[in-house]
Amino acid sequence: MVTKTMITLLVSAAELTNIFSILAVILCFCAMIVFITRNMMVLRMHGEEFMFPSSLHQVPPRVPQMNMMKVHIPFTFKLLETSKSSYSELQCSMSSQVKYRVSAYWGVNIRELHIFLWRPWADLRDACLRGDFLKGYYQFAGLRLEKIPHFDQTMTLKLDGVTLDLGTPPRLCYPLVIFLFRNDTEDSIHPDETVALINVIHIKDSVCTLPTSILAQYLKQANGQLSCLKQLYLATGNPGGYEEGQIPFAVAEPVEGGPGPVGRTLVCPTNEDSTLWNSSGEQLCVVCQYFPLSRALLPCRHTCICASCFDKLDRCPMCRGPIKSYFCIRGEEYMPIQSSSKSQSSHGPLYNWLHSWDDRLTDFLGFQR
Repeated sequence: MVTKTMITLLVSAAELTNIFSILAVILCFCAMIVFITRNMMVLRMHGEEFMFPSSLHQVPPRVPQMNMMKVHIPFTFKLLETSKSSYSELQCSMSSQVKYRVSAYWGVNIRELHIFLWRPWADLRDACLRGDFLKGYYQFAGLRLEKIPHFDQTMTLKLDGVTLDLGTPPRLCYPLVIFLFRNDTEDSIHPDETVALINVIHIKDSVCTLPTSILAQYLKQANGQLSCLKQLYLATGNPGGYEEGQIPFAVAEPVEGGPGPVGRTLVCPTNEDSTLWNSSGEQLCVVCQYFPLSRALLPCRHTCICASCFDKLDRCPMCRGPIKSYFCIRGEEYMPIQSSSKSQSSHGPLYNWLHSWDDRLTDFLGFQR
Protein backbone atom coordinates (compact mmCIF):
# COMPACT_ATOMS: atom_id res chain seq x y z
CA MET A 1 0.00 0.00 0.00
CA VAL A 2 2.79 2.37 0.91
CA THR A 3 4.69 1.44 -2.23
CA LYS A 4 1.65 2.12 -4.40
CA THR A 5 1.18 5.51 -2.71
CA MET A 6 4.81 6.41 -3.28
CA ILE A 7 4.55 5.46 -6.92
CA THR A 8 1.44 7.62 -7.34
CA LEU A 9 3.17 10.61 -5.71
CA LEU A 10 6.23 10.20 -7.91
CA VAL A 11 4.09 10.05 -11.06
CA SER A 12 2.21 13.18 -9.99
CA ALA A 13 5.48 14.99 -9.24
CA ALA A 14 6.84 14.04 -12.67
CA GLU A 15 3.71 15.36 -14.35
CA LEU A 16 3.93 18.61 -12.35
CA THR A 17 7.61 18.89 -13.23
CA ASN A 18 6.70 18.83 -16.92
CA ILE A 19 4.06 21.51 -16.37
CA PHE A 20 6.55 23.66 -14.44
CA SER A 21 9.07 23.25 -17.25
CA ILE A 22 6.53 24.37 -19.82
CA LEU A 23 5.56 27.37 -17.69
CA ALA A 24 9.22 28.25 -17.17
CA VAL A 25 9.84 28.15 -20.94
CA ILE A 26 6.81 30.35 -21.57
CA LEU A 27 7.90 32.86 -18.89
CA CYS A 28 11.43 32.96 -20.31
CA PHE A 29 10.03 33.52 -23.80
CA CYS A 30 7.83 36.39 -22.56
CA ALA A 31 10.77 37.92 -20.68
CA MET A 32 12.88 37.73 -23.83
CA ILE A 33 10.18 39.47 -25.88
CA VAL A 34 9.89 42.22 -23.25
CA PHE A 35 13.67 42.64 -23.16
CA ILE A 36 13.87 42.90 -26.96
CA THR A 37 11.05 45.45 -27.18
CA ARG A 38 12.61 47.57 -24.41
CA ASN A 39 16.12 47.56 -25.83
CA MET A 40 15.76 47.11 -29.57
CA MET A 41 13.18 48.27 -32.08
CA VAL A 42 12.97 47.19 -35.70
CA LEU A 43 11.99 50.03 -38.04
CA ARG A 44 11.74 49.88 -41.77
CA MET A 45 13.24 52.88 -43.57
CA HIS A 46 12.42 53.62 -47.21
CA GLY A 47 10.77 50.22 -47.57
CA GLU A 48 13.92 48.08 -47.57
CA GLU A 49 16.55 49.17 -45.08
CA PHE A 50 16.38 48.18 -41.41
CA MET A 51 17.68 50.02 -38.39
CA PHE A 52 18.39 48.58 -34.93
CA PRO A 53 18.83 51.37 -32.35
CA SER A 54 20.39 50.59 -28.98
CA SER A 55 17.39 51.90 -27.04
CA LEU A 56 13.68 52.29 -27.58
CA HIS A 57 12.59 55.71 -28.77
CA GLN A 58 9.49 57.32 -30.19
CA VAL A 59 9.50 57.87 -33.94
CA PRO A 60 9.33 61.64 -34.58
CA PRO A 61 6.12 62.81 -36.23
CA ARG A 62 6.13 63.64 -39.90
CA VAL A 63 7.05 67.24 -40.67
CA PRO A 64 3.87 69.04 -41.77
CA GLN A 65 3.63 70.93 -45.03
CA MET A 66 2.36 74.50 -44.79
CA ASN A 67 -0.27 75.85 -47.13
CA MET A 68 1.23 78.02 -49.82
CA MET A 69 -0.34 80.65 -52.04
CA LYS A 70 1.48 82.65 -54.68
CA VAL A 71 0.86 86.36 -54.17
CA HIS A 72 1.72 89.11 -56.61
CA ILE A 73 3.37 92.22 -55.18
CA PRO A 74 3.07 95.24 -57.50
CA PHE A 75 5.66 97.27 -55.55
CA THR A 76 9.37 96.94 -54.90
CA PHE A 77 11.35 98.95 -52.37
CA LYS A 78 14.99 98.74 -51.34
CA LEU A 79 17.55 100.93 -49.63
CA LEU A 80 20.66 101.97 -51.51
CA GLU A 81 23.90 101.78 -49.57
CA THR A 82 25.75 105.08 -49.64
CA SER A 83 28.56 106.59 -47.60
CA LYS A 84 26.05 108.67 -45.62
CA SER A 85 22.75 106.78 -45.24
CA SER A 86 21.78 109.28 -42.59
CA TYR A 87 18.94 111.70 -41.85
CA SER A 88 20.54 114.25 -44.17
CA GLU A 89 20.64 111.88 -47.15
CA LEU A 90 18.87 108.56 -47.43
CA GLN A 91 18.61 107.02 -50.88
CA CYS A 92 16.11 104.36 -51.86
CA SER A 93 14.84 102.71 -55.02
CA MET A 94 11.18 102.05 -55.86
CA SER A 95 9.21 100.53 -58.70
CA SER A 96 5.56 99.75 -59.31
CA GLN A 97 3.30 98.11 -61.86
CA VAL A 98 0.24 100.16 -60.84
CA LYS A 99 -0.58 103.76 -60.03
CA TYR A 100 0.36 104.43 -56.44
CA ARG A 101 1.04 107.01 -53.74
CA VAL A 102 4.19 107.37 -51.66
CA SER A 103 3.96 108.83 -48.16
CA ALA A 104 6.89 109.16 -45.76
CA TYR A 105 6.57 109.78 -42.02
CA TRP A 106 9.41 110.61 -39.62
CA GLY A 107 9.33 109.61 -35.95
CA VAL A 108 6.27 107.32 -36.02
CA ASN A 109 4.83 105.93 -32.79
CA ILE A 110 5.37 102.16 -32.88
CA ARG A 111 2.22 101.13 -31.04
CA GLU A 112 -0.12 103.39 -32.99
CA LEU A 113 1.38 102.34 -36.31
CA HIS A 114 0.52 98.70 -35.73
CA ILE A 115 -2.97 99.62 -34.56
CA PHE A 116 -3.52 101.63 -37.74
CA LEU A 117 -2.23 98.82 -39.97
CA TRP A 118 -4.92 96.45 -38.69
CA ARG A 119 -7.70 98.77 -39.84
CA PRO A 120 -9.73 97.76 -42.93
CA TRP A 121 -8.14 98.66 -46.22
CA ALA A 122 -10.94 101.05 -47.18
CA ASP A 123 -10.33 103.09 -44.00
CA LEU A 124 -6.58 103.21 -44.62
CA ARG A 125 -7.05 104.30 -48.23
CA ASP A 126 -9.50 107.07 -47.29
CA ALA A 127 -7.19 108.29 -44.51
CA CYS A 128 -4.26 108.47 -46.93
CA LEU A 129 -6.32 110.33 -49.52
CA ARG A 130 -7.50 112.85 -46.91
CA GLY A 131 -3.97 113.28 -45.56
CA ASP A 132 -4.81 112.37 -41.97
CA PHE A 133 -3.20 108.93 -41.89
CA LEU A 134 -1.38 108.53 -38.54
CA LYS A 135 -2.27 112.13 -37.79
CA GLY A 136 -0.94 113.10 -34.38
CA TYR A 137 1.29 110.01 -34.11
CA TYR A 138 4.29 111.12 -36.18
CA GLN A 139 6.68 114.00 -35.62
CA PHE A 140 7.32 115.20 -39.16
CA ALA A 141 5.74 114.50 -42.54
CA GLY A 142 8.02 113.59 -45.43
CA LEU A 143 7.49 113.44 -49.17
CA ARG A 144 4.06 112.70 -50.63
CA LEU A 145 3.91 111.80 -54.29
CA GLU A 146 1.50 110.32 -56.78
CA LYS A 147 3.22 108.21 -59.42
CA ILE A 148 2.35 106.14 -62.45
CA PRO A 149 3.79 102.67 -63.13
CA HIS A 150 7.56 102.77 -63.63
CA PHE A 151 10.72 100.75 -63.32
CA ASP A 152 13.34 101.33 -60.61
CA GLN A 153 13.73 104.98 -59.72
CA THR A 154 16.08 106.42 -57.13
CA MET A 155 14.70 108.85 -54.56
CA THR A 156 16.48 110.85 -51.87
CA LEU A 157 14.87 111.60 -48.51
CA LYS A 158 16.19 114.34 -46.24
CA LEU A 159 15.40 115.70 -42.80
CA ASP A 160 17.48 118.85 -42.37
CA GLY A 161 17.35 121.34 -39.53
CA VAL A 162 15.14 119.25 -37.21
CA THR A 163 15.82 116.56 -34.64
CA LEU A 164 13.67 113.54 -33.95
CA ASP A 165 12.83 112.60 -30.38
CA LEU A 166 12.88 108.82 -30.56
CA GLY A 167 13.52 108.22 -26.87
CA THR A 168 16.10 105.98 -25.25
CA PRO A 169 16.40 102.32 -26.23
CA PRO A 170 14.09 100.47 -26.35
CA ARG A 171 12.62 103.29 -28.39
CA LEU A 172 8.96 104.10 -28.70
CA CYS A 173 9.17 105.52 -32.24
CA TYR A 174 10.43 104.33 -35.59
CA PRO A 175 12.81 106.77 -37.32
CA LEU A 176 11.11 106.49 -40.73
CA VAL A 177 8.09 104.72 -42.22
CA ILE A 178 7.46 104.76 -45.99
CA PHE A 179 3.96 103.81 -47.10
CA LEU A 180 3.25 102.69 -50.70
CA PHE A 181 -0.40 102.06 -51.57
CA ARG A 182 -2.42 101.53 -54.72
CA ASN A 183 -4.02 104.58 -56.24
CA ASP A 184 -5.70 103.06 -59.28
CA THR A 185 -9.39 103.47 -59.94
CA GLU A 186 -10.17 99.77 -60.08
CA ASP A 187 -12.89 98.85 -57.59
CA SER A 188 -12.92 95.14 -58.38
CA ILE A 189 -9.66 94.26 -56.65
CA HIS A 190 -9.33 90.63 -55.67
CA PRO A 191 -9.44 90.17 -51.86
CA ASP A 192 -6.00 88.52 -51.87
CA GLU A 193 -4.44 91.30 -53.94
CA THR A 194 -1.64 93.28 -52.30
CA VAL A 195 -2.76 96.89 -51.93
CA ALA A 196 -0.04 98.39 -49.74
CA LEU A 197 3.61 97.90 -48.82
CA ILE A 198 4.75 99.43 -45.53
CA ASN A 199 8.51 99.83 -44.99
CA VAL A 200 9.90 100.47 -41.49
CA ILE A 201 13.42 101.89 -41.66
CA HIS A 202 16.09 102.29 -39.01
CA ILE A 203 18.60 105.12 -39.54
CA LYS A 204 21.97 105.04 -37.82
CA ASP A 205 22.54 107.77 -35.22
CA SER A 206 24.67 108.48 -32.15
CA VAL A 207 22.34 106.60 -29.78
CA CYS A 208 21.65 103.48 -31.86
CA THR A 209 24.73 102.81 -33.98
CA LEU A 210 23.36 99.83 -35.89
CA PRO A 211 23.72 100.25 -39.67
CA THR A 212 20.87 101.85 -41.58
CA SER A 213 18.55 99.08 -42.73
CA ILE A 214 14.95 98.01 -43.27
CA LEU A 215 13.63 96.79 -39.93
CA ALA A 216 10.44 95.26 -41.31
CA GLN A 217 8.21 95.21 -44.37
CA TYR A 218 4.46 94.60 -44.09
CA LEU A 219 1.99 93.64 -46.79
CA LYS A 220 -1.61 94.78 -46.62
CA GLN A 221 -4.14 92.82 -48.65
CA ALA A 222 -7.53 94.01 -49.77
CA ASN A 223 -9.24 91.53 -47.43
CA GLY A 224 -7.59 93.23 -44.43
CA GLN A 225 -4.90 90.58 -43.85
CA LEU A 226 -1.58 91.97 -42.59
CA SER A 227 1.59 89.93 -43.20
CA CYS A 228 5.25 90.45 -42.41
CA LEU A 229 7.46 90.04 -45.46
CA LYS A 230 10.62 87.99 -44.87
CA GLN A 231 13.20 86.90 -47.40
CA LEU A 232 14.08 83.29 -48.14
CA TYR A 233 17.74 82.32 -48.00
CA LEU A 234 18.94 80.62 -51.16
CA ALA A 235 22.18 78.72 -50.78
CA THR A 236 23.13 77.74 -54.33
CA GLY A 237 24.63 80.82 -55.90
CA ASN A 238 23.13 83.80 -57.66
CA PRO A 239 21.61 82.72 -60.99
CA GLY A 240 19.38 84.76 -63.18
CA GLY A 241 21.31 88.02 -62.91
CA TYR A 242 20.04 89.04 -59.48
CA GLU A 243 21.93 91.74 -57.70
CA GLU A 244 24.00 90.70 -54.71
CA GLY A 245 21.79 90.42 -51.65
CA GLN A 246 18.53 90.57 -53.62
CA ILE A 247 16.69 87.28 -53.16
CA PRO A 248 13.97 86.50 -55.72
CA PHE A 249 11.63 84.90 -53.19
CA ALA A 250 10.15 85.94 -49.88
CA VAL A 251 7.64 84.52 -47.46
CA ALA A 252 4.84 86.61 -45.97
CA GLU A 253 3.99 85.32 -42.51
CA PRO A 254 0.60 86.49 -41.21
CA VAL A 255 0.86 88.80 -38.22
CA GLU A 256 -0.98 87.46 -35.20
CA GLY A 257 -3.21 89.52 -32.97
CA GLY A 258 -5.59 90.99 -35.50
CA PRO A 259 -8.61 90.05 -37.61
CA GLY A 260 -8.44 87.88 -40.65
CA PRO A 261 -7.22 84.32 -41.26
CA VAL A 262 -3.96 83.34 -39.63
CA GLY A 263 -1.83 80.25 -39.75
CA ARG A 264 -1.22 80.15 -43.49
CA THR A 265 2.05 80.89 -45.22
CA LEU A 266 2.07 83.11 -48.28
CA VAL A 267 4.88 82.79 -50.79
CA CYS A 268 5.42 86.17 -52.42
CA PRO A 269 7.66 86.04 -55.49
CA THR A 270 8.80 89.24 -57.13
CA ASN A 271 8.29 90.01 -60.79
CA GLU A 272 11.53 88.24 -61.69
CA ASP A 273 10.67 84.85 -60.25
CA SER A 274 10.57 82.82 -63.45
CA THR A 275 14.14 81.56 -63.03
CA LEU A 276 13.35 79.63 -59.88
CA TRP A 277 9.77 78.58 -60.63
CA ASN A 278 10.76 77.23 -64.04
CA SER A 279 14.13 75.93 -62.94
CA SER A 280 15.69 73.28 -65.13
CA GLY A 281 18.47 72.20 -62.78
CA GLU A 282 20.56 75.32 -62.21
CA GLN A 283 19.40 75.56 -58.58
CA LEU A 284 20.66 72.28 -57.11
CA CYS A 285 20.10 70.72 -53.72
CA VAL A 286 23.06 71.35 -51.38
CA VAL A 287 22.93 67.76 -50.10
CA CYS A 288 22.77 65.57 -53.20
CA GLN A 289 23.78 68.16 -55.81
CA TYR A 290 21.55 66.28 -58.25
CA PHE A 291 17.89 67.27 -57.94
CA PRO A 292 16.84 70.95 -58.06
CA LEU A 293 15.96 72.51 -54.72
CA SER A 294 12.25 72.79 -54.16
CA ARG A 295 11.48 73.15 -50.43
CA ALA A 296 11.77 76.08 -48.06
CA LEU A 297 12.36 75.08 -44.44
CA LEU A 298 10.64 76.77 -41.51
CA PRO A 299 11.29 78.55 -39.25
CA CYS A 300 14.84 79.22 -40.55
CA ARG A 301 13.60 79.97 -44.14
CA HIS A 302 16.59 78.29 -45.80
CA THR A 303 15.70 77.09 -49.31
CA CYS A 304 18.40 74.55 -50.00
CA ILE A 305 17.16 70.95 -50.38
CA CYS A 306 15.08 68.78 -52.69
CA ALA A 307 12.17 66.48 -51.87
CA SER A 308 14.36 63.37 -51.95
CA CYS A 309 16.82 64.62 -49.32
CA PHE A 310 14.12 66.24 -47.18
CA ASP A 311 12.81 62.87 -45.93
CA LYS A 312 16.27 61.97 -44.65
CA LEU A 313 16.84 65.12 -42.55
CA ASP A 314 15.42 66.45 -39.30
CA ARG A 315 17.66 69.54 -39.18
CA CYS A 316 18.50 72.21 -41.72
CA PRO A 317 21.81 71.41 -43.47
CA MET A 318 22.71 75.12 -43.51
CA CYS A 319 22.12 76.29 -39.92
CA ARG A 320 21.48 72.97 -38.12
CA GLY A 321 18.19 74.35 -36.81
CA PRO A 322 15.26 71.95 -36.29
CA ILE A 323 12.78 71.61 -39.17
CA LYS A 324 9.30 72.41 -37.84
CA SER A 325 7.49 72.65 -41.19
CA TYR A 326 8.08 73.44 -44.84
CA PHE A 327 6.44 74.54 -48.07
CA CYS A 328 7.24 73.93 -51.72
CA ILE A 329 8.42 76.78 -53.92
CA ARG A 330 8.17 74.82 -57.18
CA GLY A 331 6.77 71.62 -58.61
CA GLU A 332 8.44 68.33 -57.74
CA GLU A 333 7.76 66.50 -60.96
CA TYR A 334 11.47 65.64 -61.13
CA MET A 335 10.97 62.96 -58.43
CA PRO A 336 10.82 59.41 -59.88
CA ILE A 337 7.43 57.69 -59.58
CA GLN A 338 7.65 54.75 -57.19
CA SER A 339 4.98 52.07 -57.41
CA SER A 340 4.39 50.24 -54.14
CA SER A 341 2.86 47.20 -55.86
CA LYS A 342 5.84 46.88 -58.18
CA SER A 343 8.33 47.05 -55.33
CA GLN A 344 6.50 44.33 -53.40
CA SER A 345 6.17 42.01 -56.36
CA SER A 346 9.92 42.20 -57.04
CA HIS A 347 10.62 40.39 -53.76
CA GLY A 348 9.88 36.84 -52.75
CA PRO A 349 6.91 35.68 -50.65
CA LEU A 350 9.11 35.29 -47.53
CA TYR A 351 10.18 38.94 -47.75
CA ASN A 352 6.57 40.08 -48.17
CA TRP A 353 5.50 37.95 -45.20
CA LEU A 354 8.21 39.46 -42.98
CA HIS A 355 7.31 42.86 -44.37
CA SER A 356 3.68 42.38 -43.31
CA TRP A 357 4.59 41.17 -39.81
CA ASP A 358 6.97 44.10 -39.38
CA ASP A 359 4.06 46.45 -40.05
CA ARG A 360 1.86 44.61 -37.57
CA LEU A 361 4.55 44.67 -34.87
CA THR A 362 5.16 48.38 -35.41
CA ASP A 363 1.43 49.11 -35.15
CA PHE A 364 1.05 46.88 -32.07
CA LEU A 365 3.86 48.72 -30.27
CA GLY A 366 2.24 52.06 -31.11
CA PHE A 367 4.95 53.46 -33.34
CA GLN A 368 4.48 55.38 -36.58
CA ARG A 369 5.48 53.82 -39.88
